[in-house]
Amino acid sequence: MIQARQIPPARKQMHFRTQLSDALAVHGLRLRGGWRPVAADAIPSPPCGRPARVVWMVGTVGSEPWPAFRASSFYSDGMPDPLDRWSRSIGQELAQRWDGVALFPFDGPPYHPFQQWASRAETLHASPLMLHIHPEYGLWHSYRFALALPTLHVDDLPDPDPQRSGEDENPCLSCDGKPCLQACPVQAYTGATFLLEACADHLSGSGAQDCLQSGCLARRACPLGREFIQASAHAAFHMEAFTQARSVKQNRVRPAKR
Repeated sequence: MIQARQIPPARKQMHFRTQLSDALAVHGLRLRGGWRPVAADAIPSPPCGRPARVVWMVGTVGSEPWPAFRASSFYSDGMPDPLDRWSRSIGQELAQRWDGVALFPFDGPPYHPFQQWASRAETLHASPLMLHIHPEYGLWHSYRFALALPTLHVDDLPDPDPQRSGEDENPCLSCDGKPCLQACPVQAYTGATFLLEACADHLSGSGAQDCLQSGCLARRACPLGREFIQASAHAAFHMEAFTQARSVKQNRVRPAKR
């Protein structure tokens, strides 16, 4: 007689949040929190037809996903948008596994309001660089996709802890000298806006090697979360993607010669 395989007690009692975190960790990704949607959020229904009861935010911290992404076929296949395609493959696989739908910040227009969603999932603040700053990771984090699932497991989204009042203060407000605003060679950040063309023109010149090889100088000047600064190869990948996207856009809008 063949006995049914028993699931270890620890696995039986494992919260879904832990299962999802473990599945993401294989790719160097992190579960960045979740939130309960309402009808006004207009979250697409999962394929099962039931409405989404929870939206889990999935993202990166520092260069944690870089080794997994670089080892993937997407990195070296020569096709456009390798990081987005890598993220999509993971998000869609996990959504299918749990009867949900994967949502991506790069799908659009119209684009999903990922920055607003992220603020509903964890503590974030506005920074002078137009990026959300995290109380631990600083500016070295991002969001790759969200998972809208039809089932919300008990205790997976605990109520906010009333003792977390210290996390609610924006660290940028007490930052001495705001070095991020002083570090950019062309003052592309004013504290109120980002001068995109000034940044792009600088990166296309001969004096931008530090930015291109190690990442944005303004971002690297932030004193918070310095242990999460991206590795040089990782930062250079993003800078190259930015400059290539700008080049493609300029070629599209450049009037044809007569």
